Amino acid sequence: MKKGTLFILSGPSGVGKGTIRESVMAIPDLNLAYSISMTTRKARVNEKDGEDYFFVSTEEFERAKANGELLEWAEFVGNQYGTPKSFVENLLNAGRNVLLEIEIEGAKQVMQKCPDAITIFMVPPSFAELENRIRGRRSEPEEIIQQRLSKAKREMKLQNDYKYVVINNTIAKASEEIANIIKHYS
Repeated sequence: MKKGTLFILSGPSGVGKGTIRESVMAIPDLNLAYSISMTTRKARVNEKDGEDYFFVSTEEFERAKANGELLEWAEFVGNQYGTPKSFVENLLNAGRNVLLEIEIEGAKQVMQKCPDAITIFMVPPSFAELENRIRGRRSEPEEIIQQRLSKAKREMKLQNDYKYVVINNTIAKASEEIANIIKHYS
């Protein structure tokens, strides 16, 4: 059995990674599995444990880090996020293509550990549009919004570290472009 390919989808907060991931995951001929991340943050409305994230306590997360059980991890606005290594390895060994939707610090770690991973950086059509998307969530206080916007400005400068850059003008167009990238490596 042919081993699957690891794809990294990354970009600044609010660029639409989750929406595009859901769209791409719905395409059956991509042989795609989504890698669920572990986080210490509280679930947002409509998020489900084991489906959107593995929601864990800080103690559980620290234990996984100490035991080398995470492919990558990062902290952002007081919460930790990481990718369970065995979850990804099992999927790849079963011949599935795996999509990691992760933030930029985590993506850098995975790129170092998995140099064959195919990296995709998603950008907004403009920074003003990114701000509108983040504010449109209406899920965070102004202080957190400002932190996300400040971090996004720094992260946008890193897009050249990725093999592909996809502009999220529309869900359909960005999803099609990412699906075509995945098909190319399948």
